[in-house]
Amino acid sequence: MKRFIFLIITGFASGLGGAYVYDHYLEDDVAADSAKVILSKQHDDTPLAFTAAPSGNSETSEFPANNDAALTLAPADFVEASEISTKCVVYIQTITEAPYASTWMDWFFGGGGVAQAISSGSGVIYSPDGYIMTNNHVIEDSDNIKVIIGKKEYDARVVGTDPSTDIAVLKVDARNLPSIRFASSKNVKIGDWVLAVGNPFNLTSTVTAGIVSAKGRELNITHSMFPIESFIQTDAAINPGNSGGALVNLKGELVGINTAILSKTGSYAGYGFAVPSDIVKKVVNDIINYGEVQKAFIGADVLDIDADIARKLDIDDYSGVVVSYVQKDGAAARVGLQKGDIIIKLDGEPIDSRTQFEEILSYKSPGDKVDLVFKRNNKIRTATVTLTNKEGTTTLLRKEIYTSRTLGADFEKVSKVERDLLNINHGVRIVKVRPGLITQMGLEEGFIITYINKVPIKDPETLTDILTKIRGRVYLEGVNKRGEREYYRYYF
Repeated sequence: MKRFIFLIITGFASGLGGAYVYDHYLEDDVAADSAKVILSKQHDDTPLAFTAAPSGNSETSEFPANNDAALTLAPADFVEASEISTKCVVYIQTITEAPYASTWMDWFFGGGGVAQAISSGSGVIYSPDGYIMTNNHVIEDSDNIKVIIGKKEYDARVVGTDPSTDIAVLKVDARNLPSIRFASSKNVKIGDWVLAVGNPFNLTSTVTAGIVSAKGRELNITHSMFPIESFIQTDAAINPGNSGGALVNLKGELVGINTAILSKTGSYAGYGFAVPSDIVKKVVNDIINYGEVQKAFIGADVLDIDADIARKLDIDDYSGVVVSYVQKDGAAARVGLQKGDIIIKLDGEPIDSRTQFEEILSYKSPGDKVDLVFKRNNKIRTATVTLTNKEGTTTLLRKEIYTSRTLGADFEKVSKVERDLLNINHGVRIVKVRPGLITQMGLEEGFIITYINKVPIKDPETLTDILTKIRGRVYLEGVNKRGEREYYRYYF
């Protein structure tokens, strides 16, 4: 009996002793090693992939001997980038008004009310004097735009937009704003850490972290005649409201403007996309200086080479892009480029995709010269092309919009490049629609009017003059946003 009691007392004392030793000597070491599994980083400031930390303090360990350094190196980088970039990202609120008929009598005699739709997004301060970058789809069709910077609210005006890249520029009356620093998106590599800064779900100044998971993505989401899509893909969480916000590197420098997500639910599902900063900078500079992007055209369209195209061309090499269309009298035609030629280098850079080809051209301006290396019948050829603007010249263009209050719409002439592509000789595009005759006629934004009662429509002035004076039967011809011919009959 005495022996049994002795064993119980001895076991109890051993347990107390073990607990004491763990509490005073071992617990801190275990906690430190566990923390390094999450926060480990190399001394050269290059982030490591998450991996289990080796035990002990061996000299061959890939982790610092100083546990405090291991715990603070990684978050310090994210903190610095967050502090720099959040000051430069703003909250954008838009209000869109639309009249509606409340009773059946309003449909016939007018009246009714005005419905307001309120949306929000993000923007990035481009310069201290109040220029702000955002997405075109954030402010498109808005009647009122407000920008919140810190605790101050500003009315904003639209300086210009570029639907082909989904970039827009706003201006607020402010000075000494904290503007973002740019980094070249060309230097961004797959695997680099990035932060997405914006206002998802109206949660202002939200920062998420991830890596660049791909470059040169094409999503076919830019609704434009000449889209430029070469997105940076990231797994940093991007949600509704992040549009127009900043994608930054670990120095807090802009590498992209967050634009889209790939999701079945409308919320983050692992893939976000941003317009590269090099494209953004060119677009924003042009809009501020000229009111319109000075887009350079080579006078040709290209396609990626897949198995079907390779079989038709009887080639085994899938590198390069194949010319699918050459504009008559365009820049490419003038140097002898033909349909079926395979472009393998553009401006000294090997070409492997259409998105890469378009991205390189997006950095250029009308009048710039680019060197082409292409193959025809398995023979290498070279040419130097002088890029042109959308009218086929090398001069600078300024955006010209004609507004008709009577018709309730804004109009612009269709450019030569577009006319050639659509196979039309002339036309006027409806840019923006407000309540008025154009709305009553059922014509949508983007529709191109080519003829009214067989009269060629070559400019907005002619269009306005005819529609304000015409009476009786009206026969209208045009081209919709999908490039399809459409015909309408009216009676005035």
